[in-house]
Amino acid sequence: MIIEDEQNGNDKAEYGKAILKNLATQLTLEFGKGFDDSNLRNMRAFYKAFPIRDTMCHELTWSHYRQLSRLDSERKKEYYMQEAISANWNSRELQRKINSLAFERVVHNLPNNSKPSIQNLIKDPFIFELLGLPTETNNTEFAIETAIIIRLQQFLLELGKGFAFVARQQHIATDTSDFYIDLVFYNYLLKCFVIIDLKTGNLTHQDVGQIDMYVRMYDDLKRSPGDNPSIGILLCREKDETIVKYSVINDKNKLFPSKYLLYLPKEEELKHLIEQDRLNFELDTNQEKYG
Repeated sequence: MIIEDEQNGNDKAEYGKAILKNLATQLTLEFGKGFDDSNLRNMRAFYKAFPIRDTMCHELTWSHYRQLSRLDSERKKEYYMQEAISANWNSRELQRKINSLAFERVVHNLPNNSKPSIQNLIKDPFIFELLGLPTETNNTEFAIETAIIIRLQQFLLELGKGFAFVARQQHIATDTSDFYIDLVFYNYLLKCFVIIDLKTGNLTHQDVGQIDMYVRMYDDLKRSPGDNPSIGILLCREKDETIVKYSVINDKNKLFPSKYLLYLPKEEELKHLIEQDRLNFELDTNQEKYG
């Protein structure tokens, strides 16, 4: 009724304010608390965002829908709705995902009706403010690993869908050497192991060679016949796009360098990081396509 009445108003903004103020007074007198003009604005936004009742999901609460109503595109709403349901996010976690631009941080734009793939599960950058580590000091790889294990549930939510923890500092032995992989996960949607190598500095070609070796070694020594080829994620403080372009990363679909941040940046800074990474990806893709 609010929406329909507003559409007949001469000055929609001012007219809408007057309607809400008058309605808030009337409804409060008749029904009591819960009908102030702020709540009525939320109700109006909810109706605009979800005018068709059949599109709603009973697994989500009013707190979820209040946040979803503020999103500016149907694709974002659909993404966050499905993720909130499948990962069982509470409204607080949903708000964190929206604030940290989780949809925009997926490596590639999600195609409509996309099936699970590594391209639409890996984010860049990862936001690790949930680890509670100080940002003004240089944290060691051991400190970051320890914080991840302590806050494993929150870390898994930041990683994305389908991840299960396997091991920390997993020992891999060959005939001549011993190696220790920082973190190993298994993704039950992709049916593959995911190896994470943590670096506190900038990306180097030695880091790329190491993660490539770890993935090959893990496939040879640990992968079962029913598993898909393993995936390697190299988490570093800064990516060098030249190294990414001219290393084995550019030739493979199973090695992914991702930047991580120990704080939640301002929205404009995060948008700039995402856009810069997307431009680099599109440039590399066009060069491969057109030579």
